[in-house]
Amino acid sequence: MLPYPLLSASLVLMWLALNGFTLGHLILGCIVSVFASWGVAALRPAKPRLRKWYLLPRLVGIVLYDIVRSNIAVASILARGRRASFKSGFMTVPLDLQDPTALAVLSVIVTSTPGTAWLEYNSLSRTVLIHVLDLVEEEEWRALIKGRYEALLMEIFE
Repeated sequence: MLPYPLLSASLVLMWLALNGFTLGHLILGCIVSVFASWGVAALRPAKPRLRKWYLLPRLVGIVLYDIVRSNIAVASILARGRRASFKSGFMTVPLDLQDPTALAVLSVIVTSTPGTAWLEYNSLSRTVLIHVLDLVEEEEWRALIKGRYEALLMEIFE
């Protein structure tokens, strides 16, 4: 009946948190969570393989540090207002990463870091299009993404 019980329970709790607890919302949330669980089961997502799971805390620490640092950088750009001389732009980054879960994690990392956004992944050329708020040097950004995130993700997932 419930192929993903934790997902179903989480959806019911989220439903009740958003709508308030009543008997009607509890029943409706349970119905929605059952159908959502069946929908996810129909997709049959592949289970991620973590080869070196013990590197995950290191990745989380690096990402949190970069998010704080980027928040400060973006805040300083915004505080300067019109006087700020920054150049935003688009850039492509070639990736060696092939694992779908690792690519999804990389997209979350890039998008959650203020000042950057993952826009498009081209699976044929294995490149990603990224928008950067303060694009001073493209090669530095490429080196940052490939050396800081992609290399660690490849160790964890591939």
